[in-house]
Amino acid sequence: MHSTASHPRATRLRTLALAVALALGSFAAQAEEFVVGSQIPLTGSLARVGNGMLEGIKVAVEVFNARNTGNTIRLEVIDDESVPAKAVAAVEKLAADKVVALSGGYGSNLIGPASEAAEKAGLTYVTSGGVSDELTRRGLKHFFRINNNAGYAKAMAGLFEEMKLSSVAIVYSTKDATEGLAKAVAADLEAHGIKVTLHAFDPAITDFKPIINKVRLQDRAEGIAMVGYENDYVGILRAAKVLKPSSVKAVVGVWSLATAQMAQEFPELMPQVYGTAMLPFPVEFKSEAGRQFATAYERLYHKEPDYLGQFGYVQSMLLFEAIDRAAKNGTLAKGGLSEELRRTDAETIIGQVTFDANGDNPHFSHRMGQHQNGKVALVWPDAEATAPKQFPGVPW
Repeated sequence: MHSTASHPRATRLRTLALAVALALGSFAAQAEEFVVGSQIPLTGSLARVGNGMLEGIKVAVEVFNARNTGNTIRLEVIDDESVPAKAVAAVEKLAADKVVALSGGYGSNLIGPASEAAEKAGLTYVTSGGVSDELTRRGLKHFFRINNNAGYAKAMAGLFEEMKLSSVAIVYSTKDATEGLAKAVAADLEAHGIKVTLHAFDPAITDFKPIINKVRLQDRAEGIAMVGYENDYVGILRAAKVLKPSSVKAVVGVWSLATAQMAQEFPELMPQVYGTAMLPFPVEFKSEAGRQFATAYERLYHKEPDYLGQFGYVQSMLLFEAIDRAAKNGTLAKGGLSEELRRTDAETIIGQVTFDANGDNPHFSHRMGQHQNGKVALVWPDAEATAPKQFPGVPW
């Protein structure tokens, strides 16, 4: 006959199992899925850059959820179709769907009204797709960005100054972000004794030959700075290949230029052209965090990451980590996310990120890449360079 009394060891095991079950139950009860919205251009004129940023945002969801912090993120995405009114409508729809915050947005003209709609709804809005100085001068409490015009201007001007050019012609779009950047670069170059001429163009322009002819015959500039977007670069470079301004030693642009996509789609226009770039191509990361990002990106998209994905990833990871902290310290439900995000002080794969009172990252500084033999090499600053610059050098 078997005794019904518990053996001391069996009792201890049952007690331990009960404790583990209670702990796991408590953990499960505390764990929560938070929905983050993303209003972003997936069609229309900014579709390429919007889709690139969204890839990085989705990688951040994947990496964050794999960390098993106890909370997870689910993403809700709405295409704003590159239209400001639809960007506002997207934010209003996401707010109605009770998202806890927004990660995304591209183009200052879209981000401006969209972030004001987020502010009205009391939602934290973080981006890397709008660098207009006006965005952080509005006194919004819930707007944050990880990059800015100052970081782009520093990189462009720094490269030109290192080249020791005597004169630079700046060809720029009259959109807010591009005009502000062009004037910031001009001020920096002039402060270093470099002669600057400014050539504004309407965003609808398609024939750049009259402007390049002025650069060739009147300015006789040693450098051309292109401050615009993808279609603008293509038009400017095509005009320059026809007119071949002989005085020019370097052509430098900004976002969406020093990328693998541009090298593949316009191989005849890109040789030796410079543009802002956080990553070389093929991609090379030195940090463990960078390798983790690249591995997850390649697993999801079967290609190497570019800077758009890198920016989307960083802005989202910082947001997700702040959501996790706020949920655990009990401030998320009380509207404390923006204050929690403002406490960020992180070393990321784009460098250090903190946020000032206006939601701007004062540490941001870009890098400059150059198209070299079908690849993109980082050439400025020296500490980040993966190859020496090919100078002088132009694509014609």
